[in-house]
Amino acid sequence: MRAFYDGLDELLHSIQLIRLPGPEYAFLIVAAVAIGIATAYAAIVFHYLIGLSHGFFLGDVNPELGILTAPAWQRVLAPAVGGVLVGILAMRFAPEVQGSGIPQVMESLAVKGGVVRFRVAPLKILATSLTIGSGGSAGREGPIVHIGASVGSLLGQLFKLPARKLRTFVGCGVAAGIAATFNAPIAGALFALEVVLFDIRVASMAPIVVSAVIATIVSRYHLGDFPAFPVPPYELRSAGELSLYALLGVLAALVAVVFIHSVFATMDLLRRLPIPGWVLPGFGGLMVGLVGLLFPLVVGLDYEVISGALWGKLGAGALLILLLTKTLTTSLTLGSGGSGGVFAPSLLLGAALGGAFGAVVHEWFPTWTAPAPAYALVGMGAVFAATSHAPITAILIVFELTNDYRSVPPLMLACVLAVLISGHLKKESMEGESLRRKGIDLRRDREINLLKTIDVASVMEESLTLVEASAPCAELISTLLSDTRGTAAIVDKSGALVGSVELHDLREILKEQGEFGPLVVAADVADTTTPFILSSDNLDLAMHLFGRSARSGLVVCDSTGSRRPVGLLTRQCVIDAYNRRIFQEDLSGGFGTLVNAVESGRTVEVLGGVHLGEVDVPGECLGKPLRLTELRSRLGLEVLVVRRSAAVRCGVEGRSGIFPNPDLVLEPGGEEREYWWYSLDEQRRWTRCIGCPNWEVIFA
Repeated sequence: MRAFYDGLDELLHSIQLIRLPGPEYAFLIVAAVAIGIATAYAAIVFHYLIGLSHGFFLGDVNPELGILTAPAWQRVLAPAVGGVLVGILAMRFAPEVQGSGIPQVMESLAVKGGVVRFRVAPLKILATSLTIGSGGSAGREGPIVHIGASVGSLLGQLFKLPARKLRTFVGCGVAAGIAATFNAPIAGALFALEVVLFDIRVASMAPIVVSAVIATIVSRYHLGDFPAFPVPPYELRSAGELSLYALLGVLAALVAVVFIHSVFATMDLLRRLPIPGWVLPGFGGLMVGLVGLLFPLVVGLDYEVISGALWGKLGAGALLILLLTKTLTTSLTLGSGGSGGVFAPSLLLGAALGGAFGAVVHEWFPTWTAPAPAYALVGMGAVFAATSHAPITAILIVFELTNDYRSVPPLMLACVLAVLISGHLKKESMEGESLRRKGIDLRRDREINLLKTIDVASVMEESLTLVEASAPCAELISTLLSDTRGTAAIVDKSGALVGSVELHDLREILKEQGEFGPLVVAADVADTTTPFILSSDNLDLAMHLFGRSARSGLVVCDSTGSRRPVGLLTRQCVIDAYNRRIFQEDLSGGFGTLVNAVESGRTVEVLGGVHLGEVDVPGECLGKPLRLTELRSRLGLEVLVVRRSAAVRCGVEGRSGIFPNPDLVLEPGGEEREYWWYSLDEQRRWTRCIGCPNWEVIFA
């Protein structure tokens, strides 16, 4: 099976579809419709497969609150067997099937440009169906996000889209998955934009909304048009009741923080056990089965239990027990490596908290408070908002579930307070904490100031001239003259930084060197006022320090304690790093800027010694197909764009021209010019391009 999936991945990677004609927005909308349809059907298959798996592992369910009727031994062993099967799938085929799926999607967007392996979709469906169907305590919403993202990423990869558009396609899949699962198109679109993409812009929003709407239509056609959680009529009894909802928001934040800590603490604890990785989900499932033996409501999907809390079928005591046991079983399921999300469990925790809180306050203040189900509804949104740090999505999900505007004011108050307090107590959301443990900082990746996203260690020059503080001035001068950068770090006997010296610091000393002689040592001329910088600092701080001094370079130290120099950060290092990051962040815009520059007859260095220039087509190449000119092998040049006076549009925004192919004939006449990648040697000769033989040729 693994060979089959590997071969399928290679086959899909090798396919290249032809872009549809017409404006770009038309292509995006058509693709969004396709992603919405495909993801909706994946969600439908997922829905039925969970039911089949549940019937296979646990048999019939009591219609009242979904309590299991299977014998005790079956309820204990079923989650363990399902967990082992998931562990085998993860070990043999795709480790990504474990966990929620949302952090994996966010990781692919942050570090992989939106690339999600296609095998994830069918394997995630199977793994999560095994986990939930066998009694694991997890939700299906996170996995459907992963599945939808895989569908969107697949289509984007087939069309060879750049990372920017691929991200939009992934967002379309995410929105379609949530919309199809909850019958909530608005919440699906906002979830993709707020939680996954962090990008609420019209350019990204249009196709994402289309995917969400199409997925909802398909889901309603096959599964029916009804809310995921029918709720009783709701009303706000008095304005004073808002203070109780505010208190509920505070409690929801505390529950969410405990929930996040519980999941990752359980994960750390279980991973220290001497149990093979593929068996660990089975061990977690066994623990869930034992807890479920005493508290059956925590086993499997949570929808029936949430509905019970929303309709007031559970007392305050039962809801508080459910709050504790659901936190435990979800932590065991996900911490051990089961496949499932925290979306539905967080909704259940909120409904349990709100229901218990509402039952108490309604008993104390029956005349001016709503019944417990109203608080269960608000608590459901507040805990989800605090867990995911997504208040807008939480508000819209609950609003779409109720279709009643009267629930919005207390819901908004509770959700916003819950997010503010949980964000203060726990910096990261559930998904953010998972990524943080992998070394991915989403706040850093979303930083508008790109210099803050670049570490000094990644761009500094590791070679640095060191001179002891007691060295004679003559030795220092000789050392600086032999250093191409003209900078030296002055250190004491322990190797700690004393200061730095640049050649221009020695102008006066050079005039009077004979008079001072050996009396002047390196420490006497060292500049001790310019601060050093740490390798862990970012370039934004470096630019601040450069702006307050005239130094051409900053000494980089390992720590503030030892102050041992480890490198040199020059102004040119910062400029080069910034240009590279700008080019990576906006390739099309960066390329357009470079083309503007070369049109004026200049040559511009792009990256790593590679230059872009515009030249006339050599006469010997006219009238020949490009493949016969052998420009790459003979001259070491790469043709990027061929421009004619009356040519079709090319991919360079706002310019005419065509991208070359091997059969393109360079016709004589007209105003043909070309863009080339090339390198320059020290004599400013055009020599070679990256990946081509080192041919030397001079163009006049």
